[in-house]
Amino acid sequence: MASLIAVSQTQLLYIKPRLVSPPHQSRSLFLPTGLPARFRGVRATMPRKAVIVSAATAETPKKKGESKGFVEEMRFVAMRLHTRDQAKEGEKEVKQPEEKAVTKWDPTVEGYLKFLVDSKVVYDTLEDIVQEAPHPSYAEFRETGLERSESLKEDLEWFKEKGYTIPEPSSPGLTYAQYLKELSVKDPQAFICHFYNIYFAHSAGGRMIGRKAHSYLGTYSHLSSPYGSFTTLYFSSENVAEQLLDNKALKFYKWDGDLPQLLQSVRDKLNKVAEGWTREEKNHCLEETEKSFKLSGEILRLILS
Repeated sequence: MASLIAVSQTQLLYIKPRLVSPPHQSRSLFLPTGLPARFRGVRATMPRKAVIVSAATAETPKKKGESKGFVEEMRFVAMRLHTRDQAKEGEKEVKQPEEKAVTKWDPTVEGYLKFLVDSKVVYDTLEDIVQEAPHPSYAEFRETGLERSESLKEDLEWFKEKGYTIPEPSSPGLTYAQYLKELSVKDPQAFICHFYNIYFAHSAGGRMIGRKAHSYLGTYSHLSSPYGSFTTLYFSSENVAEQLLDNKALKFYKWDGDLPQLLQSVRDKLNKVAEGWTREEKNHCLEETEKSFKLSGEILRLILS
């Protein structure tokens, strides 16, 4: 806040009185008699009190990662929702049974197909929203190279050609898609939170799921995934490869172009959009992180169904 009166930090707060000559009809009100002649007929006056406001204002503490851009703030909040075992920045305490790590990974082809189908519902919805852009800022995220809808379509066609029945979308995917539609219109900051977490989580943890699923790396392999409470996974890699993917690498886990470069481009766009937000709007976006983890985790757990 600007000072009402500029005051140097070294300036004395107590200001000496100044002596002024009074009107002729006035006598001294403050000085006693018997003073030297040069002070006779003089009264002491004090200047009006000055309102002093410190020029140095207290700074609001910065959020973790704020100096590096808003995406770094989102990343920090996401990592904080991990447990200490899952990430060095983790702070989450396991309280519910569903939050416990899965200690043995034994997926079924039916469950994996449910996961792919519901994931496609969510990605279809995200990409439609970005194309329609009910808020102009969404248009920044068209054709980023991270889109997954078409890749999932091709993967499901591959499963169908192998003779598998493709299930209908289930509650986790449909619920999440509907929630995204509502947010995209009424709450752009919350929507951007989900956009970030869905795409960036898949590019990390999802990519590792795909790699582990079609590789022979021993009986069990450890994986930390950014999908919230459902984070530490153990895969029977040989079982997954033989039973589910027949050693095929799904397109869901492949990107055209250099993935780190694609991600950096989206980070820059996210930071640019967030520059127009107030601190309160940024905080609101960050507060939505836990909700995005919960909804994504429900879809991921379909693999075990």
